[in-house]
Order: sequence, then structure tokens, then C-alpha cells
Amino acid sequence: MITIFGQTYSFDDPKVIAALVGAALLLALFTLLFLTLRSAARASRLSEPLLHHMGTLGQRVQALSDGQHQLAGGLTHVSEASAAAQAKLLQLMEARLADVSRGMTETLHGTATRTARSLGELQQRLETIDKAQANIEKLSGNVLSLQDILSNKQTRGAFGEIQLNDIVTKALPSDAYSFQATLSNGRRADCLIHLPNPPGPIVIDSKFPLEAYEALRRAGNNAELIEAQRMMRIAVRNHIKAIAERYLIEGETADGALMFLPSEAVYAELHANFPELVREGFAAKVWIVSPTTCMATLNTMRAILKDARMREQAGAIRKELALLHTDVERLGDRVQNLDRHFGQAAKDIEEIKISADKAGKRARRLDNFDFEEIAAPEAPRVVPLVKG
Repeated sequence: MITIFGQTYSFDDPKVIAALVGAALLLALFTLLFLTLRSAARASRLSEPLLHHMGTLGQRVQALSDGQHQLAGGLTHVSEASAAAQAKLLQLMEARLADVSRGMTETLHGTATRTARSLGELQQRLETIDKAQANIEKLSGNVLSLQDILSNKQTRGAFGEIQLNDIVTKALPSDAYSFQATLSNGRRADCLIHLPNPPGPIVIDSKFPLEAYEALRRAGNNAELIEAQRMMRIAVRNHIKAIAERYLIEGETADGALMFLPSEAVYAELHANFPELVREGFAAKVWIVSPTTCMATLNTMRAILKDARMREQAGAIRKELALLHTDVERLGDRVQNLDRHFGQAAKDIEEIKISADKAGKRARRLDNFDFEEIAAPEAPRVVPLVKG
């Protein structure tokens, strides 16, 4: 039993039990609420820094988000700018590559053209070199053949004669010389020039003291040089003596002859180091000539032959001049006759002109005459009769 505010209640009363249970529940509820509020207050006290921190963190997260958005926008802009720059760079690189490619193509083409031209020129030069090599080989063979020819005395003499023949045939007319002409003493001259008297026919004989000259070239010491000079003097003096004895015939040939040396080197050697031999040749009336001086001498002989032939033809020229004078006089007479005929013809023409003028005047006078027409007689007039 329990008394509340003057009223007694029994514990076994359902209403009391329900009230107790409700009170207990209400108490439990209040307790739980109290505990919850206390916990909430405690949690509130504890969460204030956390909430402050969470707020700051949220702001930072928001700022980070905003920065991320800005970064995304910047990255997009950078990406777009990078793409545009890459496209522009790509275009520039393509243009540069095209220029470089074009330049390299032109350079390669020019290089190829120059290379081809150089190769062509090189080929031509190689061909020229090959031809020159062939000519050198041929010349070497000819030199060896010439050495073989000159080593033999007879072939060396033939070589000089051939060279002399070539010079003479080029310098003189064909009837002005004879090769291998036989003289009255039985000697045969290499060439006989038919010059008029004076000086008369002159002989040209070919000589070639090659052994003595080669000895001079090969001399290695003073003794060899002296011996070679002695050989040269002996050889040239023997040639001068032989020509003077064989080819200077009084009344048949000129009082001098020519010794032809087919080598300019030997000729120069004689004039440079052996002037006494040249003087001995002059004294013996034997003049030493080389191919060059022989050509000059023959040209002088050609002028002499031309002058002599002009003198030989002087009589015929005078005769022809006399005939020409007669023809000129006859032509003058005929011109006078023709002039006389022309004078008569001019006189006749003048008289004809006078007659023509007179005839013209008469014709004009006749043309001025006035011829009047004569009228026909008038017929009689017939008057008709009128009946009354």
C-alpha cells in the first residue's frame, strides 16, 4: 500500500502497476535524455575544436577544389595553347623540312649535274690521256726507230736526204732542181739547184756527223770532251773537203756549195763551240746550213730564179709590147673612124630633126584651117489651093 496526496493505492492494482511502469519508463526516459544531453554537451565541448578544424578543412578543401578547377581551366588553356603551339610548330617544321628537302633536292641535283659534268670532263681527259699515252707510245716507238735509223750511217744519210728533198720541194718550183744529179766527174750530188750564170748550178749535199755530236753530249770529263771535240773537227773538216773536191767544178757548177745538216742542234753546236769550222767552210766555198737556214737560202734562190726568168723573157716581153703598141694604134684608127661615123650619124639625126620640125609646123597649120559646111538648096514651098 502507498499513500500519495492522501490517497492510498495498492501495488497489485493494475492502475498502480501501469502508473509505476509508466513512471519507471518516464524515469528511464528522463535518465536517458539526461545522459544524452550530458553526452551531447560533452560531445559539443569536445567537438567545437573539431568542428572548427573541420570548418577550416572544408574551407581548405573548397579552396583546393577552387584551385583544382582553376588548375583544370589553366591546364585546359595550357593544353589548348600547347596543341596550337604544337600545330604551329608542326607546320613550321613541315615548312622547314619542305625547304630543306627542296634545298637538298636542288643541291643533290646540282651536285649530281656537276658530278656528271665532272665525270664527263674526267672521261674526256682520260680519253685525251689515253690518246696521249698512245701517241707517246707511238712516239717512243718512232724515237727508237729513229735511233735505229740514225745509228746506221747509210740510213742516216737517207734520213738527211729525205729531209733535204722535203725542204727543196716546198721552196722551189719543180723545174728548178734535180735530185741525185750526176756531174761530169761522175759524182752524184744529193740535190742540184739550176741557178743561172752567174753563179751557175749549185750543189747541196747532206751530211750528218752524229757520232761526234753524241760523243760531245756523252762527255763526262775534260778528257772525253777534248776527244769528242777532236772527233767533231775531223768529221766536219772531212765533209767540207769532200764537198769542195767533188761538187765544185769550174764551168759546170757554181763556185760554192751547201753542206746541209739535218739537225738544228748540230748546227747550233758548230756555230757556238766550233766557229773555226764555219770559217774554214767559208774559205772553202762550202756554206753550212740547217733546215731553217736552208729554207731561207732556197727562198733567196727562188727570187734569183724569178729574176733570171724575167730577164730571159725580156725579149719576148718587148716583142709582145711592140705588138701591143700596134694593136693600140690600130684601135685608135678604128676609134677615129667610129667617131667619124658617129659625127655623120649625128648630122643626119640633126637634119631629120629639122625636117620633123618643119613637118610638124605644117601639120599644125593645116589643123588650124576653118572649113565651113556648105548648106543644101531650100526646096520650093507648095501653097495649097482653097476651094471657094
